[in-house]
This record gives sequence, C-alpha cells and structure tokens, in this order.
Amino acid sequence: MINTTDFFTTLHQNGIDFFCGVPDSLLKHLCACISDNCAPDRHVICANEGNAIGLAAGYHLGTAKIAAVYMQNSGLGNAINPLLSLTDPEVYSIPMLLIIGWRGEPNIPDEPQHLKQGRITETLLQNVGIPYQILDAESDYEEEISALLSLASSESRPVALLVRKGTFLSYEKSPQNDSTTPKSALMREEALAIILQNMGDSLIISTTGKCSRELSELREKRGETQRDFLTVGSMGHSSSIAAGVALTTPTRRVLCIDGDGAMLMHLGAMAVIGKLAPSNFIHILINNGCHESVGGQVSAADIMDFEALAQACAYKAYYLAGNEAELNDAIQKCQKQPGPILLEIKVKPGSRPDLGRPQGSPQDCKKRFMKQAELHTDSTDFTDQESTDSTN
Repeated sequence: MINTTDFFTTLHQNGIDFFCGVPDSLLKHLCACISDNCAPDRHVICANEGNAIGLAAGYHLGTAKIAAVYMQNSGLGNAINPLLSLTDPEVYSIPMLLIIGWRGEPNIPDEPQHLKQGRITETLLQNVGIPYQILDAESDYEEEISALLSLASSESRPVALLVRKGTFLSYEKSPQNDSTTPKSALMREEALAIILQNMGDSLIISTTGKCSRELSELREKRGETQRDFLTVGSMGHSSSIAAGVALTTPTRRVLCIDGDGAMLMHLGAMAVIGKLAPSNFIHILINNGCHESVGGQVSAADIMDFEALAQACAYKAYYLAGNEAELNDAIQKCQKQPGPILLEIKVKPGSRPDLGRPQGSPQDCKKRFMKQAELHTDSTDFTDQESTDSTN
C-alpha cells in the first residue's frame, strides 16, 4: 500500500499546493493528511464536486498553478458540466489534477448504488476526454503523478488519478479542535428514535449514509416493516424527492430527514421547496457538522444560520433542538404548524460500530415506500392547522 504522507509529499514536490473537493471513504486517509499539512485556505471541503472544479479553475486563473480536486466517482455527475463547459481544452483549457475514488469497480463487492457508476467510470472519463491513470497499492505513484502533471501542463487540460480501494495506508490524523462540533446531548440514532416514536406513520425520505442505515435498523427494532425511502445514493437530493412526494400526497405528512453535508450539496432545493410551499412537508436537518459517513471531515455547517436560511427560503417555521426534551417539544409544534417547516437537530458525531446496512434491493425499498404512500387514510388538511411561534 502507498504511504499517504509520502504521496502527499510527492504532490507537493510537483507543485500541487491547493486541494479542494468532496470527501470520499476511499480517500479519507488522504483527506486527513491534506488537512493536517495544508493551511485552511489551501484545503477547501466543498459543497459539491462542481463547486470544487470551479474553485480549482479560479485558483489556476489567479496563480497559473495546477490544483488537485478529490471526489468519489459518484460525484463525477456533479462535475461533468464544468469539466466540459469550463475546463475543457475546447473552452477555457484549464489544467487540474482529479483524484477520484473508484467505488463499484468491476469484480469488487460494493453497495448497489455504486455498481453501475463503477462499471462506467473509465468509459465516462474516456468520453469526457480526460486522460487518467489507475492508482493502486502497487503503483509507481511518483512516475504516474509526474507524467499526468506534465500532460496537464503541456496541454492545459484536466487529468485524473482513478484510485482503487485499499490504495492508501491508514493515516492517523492530528487531534481536532472541536470548536466546530455541534454541542448536543443527542446522538443521531437517538434523535431518529424520537422522530419515529412521534411521527413514524409519516412518509419518510431519508438522506444518504448512516442516517438511512440507522433508520432501517430502528424500524427493525420496533418490529415494523421497512417502509421508508432510503436514499442510498444521489447525495443532496433527498429534499427534492420528498418535495415531489409531498406535492403528490397532500393528505399525508411527509418528512425529509436530511444531513448537513447533503443539504449544503444542493442548497438551492430549499428555495424551490419554499416557493412550492407544500403544507404537509417537514424538513428535518440532522446536523453533526461533518461528513461522518466518509471519514468525519468538517462541513461548512458551522458557519450557517439555518434559521435565517429557512426564513429566506420562505419556510413557514423553524425549530431547533439539541436534547430529548427540546426535540419532543419541537416535534409537537411541527405537527401543529403548516409547512414547509425546517427542524434542525444538533447531534454529536458518531455511530454504533455494529451498524448494519438496509436489507433488500433499492427496488424493494421503492416498492414498499410506494405501497405505504398509497394508504391515503389521513384526511388532514395541513393548511388549516393552528400556527405557532416559528422559533424555539
């Protein structure tokens, strides 16, 4: 396996001194090494991959240097537009080094949402016209980095390293200042249990990562059939999915259980939700201040005023909870207030070490959710519910 510090040093020796991107589980040790060895303005954890491409392009425009952009291959979809319409040699011709974690590589077991993406990743890079090298534990990475950066510079174009699973040695990151960690008495799973106890009959759409995994196990613990839409891929789009459900099932309460990293990835969805104003929609933000499912890298949520954001996006109300009593009180208020509502729950990072994964295929999950959505037995008119104060 490749020594992570040596790999970072090689990048630096080849002139790479600016890093940005979206965290990926295959690259978590590299991300930790970058964080430890770069100034804050030389390592930026971005909202989405397109954001990172734009930032790297701007860095080149300001310095004439090449930046490194890291991402999971699932994030290539977010990056394709700026790669083709901004950095491509036929447009502005901007060089950069993409470091891409290869989830779903053929013949390597992985989760269902990664399999198609992994199978077509090489073809996608070829079709987009991005020269690449595959990096694995046995690679001569010094030669690969040198060759790719020479090409990026001479042809002024993006190039890529496609990183296989198990490439990097573990990196022990420095102790982190916890000033950006939300202060809370709750773990995410505890918050989810309280939500199910109070609103478990609602239609629930949950975000990518450990949130959906915990929700699935809580249903099993409660002796209930899994019936929630667990968004195992499409990070950042759970709120849009939930908004579509809310518009088409107006007599059912619809919950989107979101994460801070996911919400920030496609923040514009909140403005659309506010404009649509579905009265049966409750947007629950589980905020632990980090990308926990892929390594715990800090998100930008620590500088966000989500109450002001909700107000700016025309949500009808905002509530905040950081312990069990506050959460129970906020949920009661949410159920009396027409939506859309934003309920922010601050939780501590972390999860059980034995946390499992949802059983069954994504298609099974879809069918169970759609069957649940067909049960139009609740005739509640959410627009007529009594209004309450919009803060907690």
